Amino acid sequence: MTELRGRTVIVTGGARGIGAAAARTAVASGARVLLTDVREDEGRAAAGELGESARFVRHDVTSEDDWRRAVDFAVTAFGRVDGLVNNAGISGGSHFLEEQSPEAFRHVLDVDLTGVFLGMRAVIPAMRENGGGSIVNVSSAAGLIGLARTAAYGAAKWGVRGLTKLGAVELAADRIRVNSVHPGMIHTPMTAHVGIERGEGKYPNTPMGRVGEPREIARAIAFLLSDAASYVTGAELAVDGGWTTGPTIRPTEENP
Repeated sequence: MTELRGRTVIVTGGARGIGAAAARTAVASGARVLLTDVREDEGRAAAGELGESARFVRHDVTSEDDWRRAVDFAVTAFGRVDGLVNNAGISGGSHFLEEQSPEAFRHVLDVDLTGVFLGMRAVIPAMRENGGGSIVNVSSAAGLIGLARTAAYGAAKWGVRGLTKLGAVELAADRIRVNSVHPGMIHTPMTAHVGIERGEGKYPNTPMGRVGEPREIARAIAFLLSDAASYVTGAELAVDGGWTTGPTIRPTEENP
């Protein structure tokens, strides 16, 4: 198991899906975790399940004031901030470029990209005080390839990828590592809502032939938070069943 004992980690979008899984894995690895989300009931329930090692605070990642309060809360509750998982995000729906309204485009960028920027800025002083830390930005496979009908989401996730590399360069001297994780199709409440199913052969577009589970992303996040990744910064880790590697030759019903 990845060792995070003695660390304090902030996980945004922690009420469910990948965020909740990341929080569970971090606590199981010895960390204390502050889960944040706009979904208060689900967030408090998720933190409650994790016991004394977890707390919850309502947090809009587009708000600089909320970020300041979240970091202050973590320092007050646990004494320090060692890790940040910038996971909170929205999909913005499925729209062709010409159909995407400027207002909707800006809203997705505010949450999925500006929220990451604000989070990185907010934790730097606390991490410097500790002598370093680790920031993991959750991007997407859509931040590695061009994916149709994701104009706003794709633009934001490519932006997260670039912001990660910028942060890695600027913050290395402070012993703050910054990396990005790029999930493929993962079974979460968001994807289940549009009909994505678990099981072998349910997602033939991926070489591995299935959707991923939140815990599989959480393990990658925990690795990047830990000293096991002490010489890893500016990296982009695809956890996507091979989706972005290239066209699959996996047999399908149409092409046995």
